[in-house]
Amino acid sequence: MRTAVVVFPGSNCDRDALHAATLAGTDAIPVWHESTDLAGADLVILPGGFAYGDYLRAGVLARFSPVMGAIRDHAVRGGLVLGICNGFQVLAEAGLVPGALTRNTSLRFEHRWVTLSVERTDTPFTRAIPAGRTLRMPIAHGEGSYVLPDADLDALEARGGVLFRYAGPEGNPNGSARDIAGVLDTGGRVCGLMPHPERAAEAILGSDDGMLLFRSLIESGARSMAAA
Repeated sequence: MRTAVVVFPGSNCDRDALHAATLAGTDAIPVWHESTDLAGADLVILPGGFAYGDYLRAGVLARFSPVMGAIRDHAVRGGLVLGICNGFQVLAEAGLVPGALTRNTSLRFEHRWVTLSVERTDTPFTRAIPAGRTLRMPIAHGEGSYVLPDADLDALEARGGVLFRYAGPEGNPNGSARDIAGVLDTGGRVCGLMPHPERAAEAILGSDDGMLLFRSLIESGARSMAAA
């Protein structure tokens, strides 16, 4: 399985994502934002950071990068896409996942460990996570408050589009509607997630819960390749 990690000007978690994807057993390669070739990747990761300096608002300029056309085509073909933190913001701005990410209600940059509940374990991003298991991962963002009109939130919930929620004693760190920390697109193959699984991929980092996401993706990719 091959993983492409997109590098925008201002990305700062690309090496972490490459390391985690490699640890999980994929052939992980960086892809510069000006490229329109994903090098045959089965999984595309848009990492955290500050793409284009987060000028105007987070993710809004990155949506126009040449690589986004290739990512959109990849998603249309049923390819897997994971956007982490700033990557989630880019996916939302590009319309590849529903909703928008706005300023934290604290109006501060929030960086701390959080607890996540896993709303579904039947997706390519969660199939290796035991039922009922909560995950511990760090956040680091200034614009992580997930917003969507109430009617659209109801529709998102009804179709199972909420994948992760903030839970546990730390609670909701940014004011996201309904404690939402991660969502899926309508096809279930594109995920946006604000916490950082790549920063929780090894026990030495304080948690290796994030590796469960990467293992889920490898298992899903293996199943897809076997079916093909």
